[in-house]
Amino acid sequence: MAANEPHHSAPLGARGTARPATTHPQPGSNGLVLDGARVVLPTGVVDKGQVVVDGTKIAATAPENAQVIDVTGHWLLPGFVDIHNHGGGGASFSSGTAEEVLTGVHTHRAHGTTTLVASTVTDDMDVLARQAGLLSELAEQGEIAGIHFEGPFISPCRKGAHSEALLRDPDPAEVRKLVDAARGHASMVTLATELPGGIESVRLLAEHGVIAAVGHTDASYEQTLEAIDAGATVATHLFNAMPQIGHRAPGPIAALLEDERVTVELINDGTHLHPAALQLAFHHAGPDRVAFITDAMDAAGSGDGRYLLGPLEVEVTDGVARLVEGGSIAGSTLTLDRALRRAVTVDRLPIEHAVAALSANPARLLGRYDRVGSLEPGKDADLLVLDADFTLKGVMRQGAWVVVPELPSAALR
Repeated sequence: MAANEPHHSAPLGARGTARPATTHPQPGSNGLVLDGARVVLPTGVVDKGQVVVDGTKIAATAPENAQVIDVTGHWLLPGFVDIHNHGGGGASFSSGTAEEVLTGVHTHRAHGTTTLVASTVTDDMDVLARQAGLLSELAEQGEIAGIHFEGPFISPCRKGAHSEALLRDPDPAEVRKLVDAARGHASMVTLATELPGGIESVRLLAEHGVIAAVGHTDASYEQTLEAIDAGATVATHLFNAMPQIGHRAPGPIAALLEDERVTVELINDGTHLHPAALQLAFHHAGPDRVAFITDAMDAAGSGDGRYLLGPLEVEVTDGVARLVEGGSIAGSTLTLDRALRRAVTVDRLPIEHAVAALSANPARLLGRYDRVGSLEPGKDADLLVLDADFTLKGVMRQGAWVVVPELPSAALR
């Protein structure tokens, strides 16, 4: 929630290039064919390809009398999957009402994130448990894909934008309390696994099918390896809020990059990472072990101003969020369409690698790759239309347009 009146903006298409779907007809009952685009598939890019939508799913063949839309000159990508996101549109997932949380979800959805895990920040345990109950209801309704608890079980040495007064060691009983409060919808818990109870908590999470993520940590290389062996499988925003690589004390970054069991999160906003660090991660982890995230806070899709991140006040200036006290980076204002565009135009990543990091890899982590994460028959019709310059033009979720692409009338046939 904003500390004073934030700049609220209605969820719009990227750069205002598309109109809200509520003013446009949805795909008809006879299905839809998007034809002529460059389609990014798990096997590579198909030129002049097509994607068929039948109801809420992608189909192998077009139904009779299906509507055909010519999207020549555009890209078709699977919807983005964000596993680490604290809010947007002026709304916080940590403290917002159900209506406010939905504002944030819809803000990111309009920017291409069709599957979203709602992240909380450090707070009192009872507050987190109550919010987990609210978020679990939205997960049951299919609005979010799960809950990520980032804190309070993190290191005071690497607290970042978390309240030090509310931090605590990862007692397995307290970790279990949050998992239980999520009613089966806890997706991930970020831990400083070197703290007392850290390894036991990792094992507990693994036993309950919850991702244990190493983050906000001061762990050594050896301690990080121990956590991975215990079941940790994600690096929370790699490079940020952890010791830098040293030639005598390589620390957690080296351990997380080298182990094939670990997926590394990256915030590709141009603020959190130097391009060389991103290239280092892709080189060592490979394109199958990177997940782009937003780590977004309330200001994503909204504007500059004062906000709250948990109990801490944040100032957003020129799109960069920092704590009012201390100046630490406080999440981001990133949306994943911007992360994609930067990846292919600034970082010069192959689009297949960028799309894997935005869709397939996080979908696999969540155990949802059978439903989302790629444009394959039988999966949810979650897809994005981008122009030749990688600017988002259209968003479809489960067969319904969230943002309808503005195409020439001749494109409809």
